[in-house]
Amino acid sequence: MSDNLPATEGYLSFAGYRTWYRVTGESEEPGKFPLLCLHGGPGATWHHMEPYQELAADGRRVICYDQLGCGNSAVSEQHDTSMWTTELYLAELAEVRRQLGLDRCHVLGHSWGGMLGMTYAVSRPAGLVSLLVESSPADVSFWLTELARLRADLPPGVDEVLRQHEAAGTTDSAEYQTAMVAFYDRHVCRIRPYPDWLDRCFSGIDANPEVYHTMNGPSEFHVIGPLKDFDVTAELGAIDVPTLLFCGEFDEVTPATVAQAHDRIGGSEFVVLPGCSHMSQAERPDLALGLVRGWLAGVEASLAR
Repeated sequence: MSDNLPATEGYLSFAGYRTWYRVTGESEEPGKFPLLCLHGGPGATWHHMEPYQELAADGRRVICYDQLGCGNSAVSEQHDTSMWTTELYLAELAEVRRQLGLDRCHVLGHSWGGMLGMTYAVSRPAGLVSLLVESSPADVSFWLTELARLRADLPPGVDEVLRQHEAAGTTDSAEYQTAMVAFYDRHVCRIRPYPDWLDRCFSGIDANPEVYHTMNGPSEFHVIGPLKDFDVTAELGAIDVPTLLFCGEFDEVTPATVAQAHDRIGGSEFVVLPGCSHMSQAERPDLALGLVRGWLAGVEASLAR
């Protein structure tokens, strides 16, 4: 387990602020490369990537970080919320790689992290060994049509309650929050109680929701921030590294949504994990970690030939 693996934590300087990071494992065995993990949100914390630290036991470092404005990288100084942009987080990703000396690495992004990862890979950054995208839309406008379909299938009356509060701007009401749980239990995480690391992640958003509310909106399925216009489908053909896309059978980022990216990234692989929703590393860690472990080994074996 990752608890038994050596880990170091620290801060990097970025954009006049500090970005917190955690490195699990000490070095790479010959032919292996580090795995850099990008958390979701935007505005979540690194905690939902915690399970992937176990992959350090395979002889590689696993690097997680809290994106600026999130978790341990919170910004306490007075600032303009317009600073929270995809461009900022692309620059931060490049700086994390530079300052930690990740000359060659795999990048794994979950949810928003996968959106960030795809956008990053489009620019063909040097030293990117492979890209792994978990439960991420390439075109949010299409994804919103899928979300509407999932919402319509909720128990009778739930979507109506959600819509009433969304229209009235009262998404912080107890009634909205309760109705929201019906969606989360089907499409975000299908096991209760949540693992400790997922509780920590949601608590982090609750404690500091600024980035999430600014870029996304009040919930996973009511996207009204600038992220609603996110669409990289036209650029995905530029990605020239081995790419794995995966999601859950019941994922809020539906298989049809992820298939859009798969269709546009040449030679990419696409896997749907049965019985899972958005948090496959919680619901079926054996499947999620096994898939990622096998992918990394396969890519590295092909490079060694």
